[in-house]
Amino acid sequence: MKKSLVILAAFTYIGMTAALYAAFLYAPTERTMGEIQRIFYFHVPAAWVSFLAFAVVFVGGIAFLRTGKSHWDVLAYSAGEVGVFFLTLVLVSGPLWAKPVWNVFWTWDARLTTSLVLWLIFIVYLMLRSSLPGEKGARFAAVFGIIGFLDVPLVYMSIRWWRTLHPAPVLGGKSGSGLEAPMLATLMIALFGFTLLLILLLYINYKISRAEKDLELFDKEWRNGEI
Repeated sequence: MKKSLVILAAFTYIGMTAALYAAFLYAPTERTMGEIQRIFYFHVPAAWVSFLAFAVVFVGGIAFLRTGKSHWDVLAYSAGEVGVFFLTLVLVSGPLWAKPVWNVFWTWDARLTTSLVLWLIFIVYLMLRSSLPGEKGARFAAVFGIIGFLDVPLVYMSIRWWRTLHPAPVLGGKSGSGLEAPMLATLMIALFGFTLLLILLLYINYKISRAEKDLELFDKEWRNGEI
């Protein structure tokens, strides 16, 4: 195992342990929602890193279309898988938080709906990329991923543009919004831990996908008698 991977895994472990400690033992109990509000420290960071992962799909797709180099396609696909994983966590943790607070698991409000649409877009992206082989399929998936990323700013701005049941933004919101200092510190620690986790998962997933692609190429050349 490479030394860089071991170091990254160690920092990720420390970051996530710190996030768990801060969320459950350091952050005060929120006065209105009570203990259930602690989901916030995992729900928001998971959403944040899913946006980062889809940004990698966006950049990787553009780079692949410009250069035609396969590692960009592999990076974009790997990031798409990791992004869907984190957004799934968001879509699961959100209703668990909403039920005791809103008395419903789900409502078709702007934030929830645009988030579900984003998840469906990248599920389709992954299905397209895995079912369309070759460079033509990679280019088609790259275009789809680039267009799909355009839903990310829509999700981010949805609670600013429309009135929704979803809580108002606590960072960059209107005057009077925001968090108490211990809560803000906990959120920052969780964002840091989740960002490290994203980098670790993306690194591992990329390496596995590269190895699979190299194996496919080797098998194809061997069957054609080229090696």
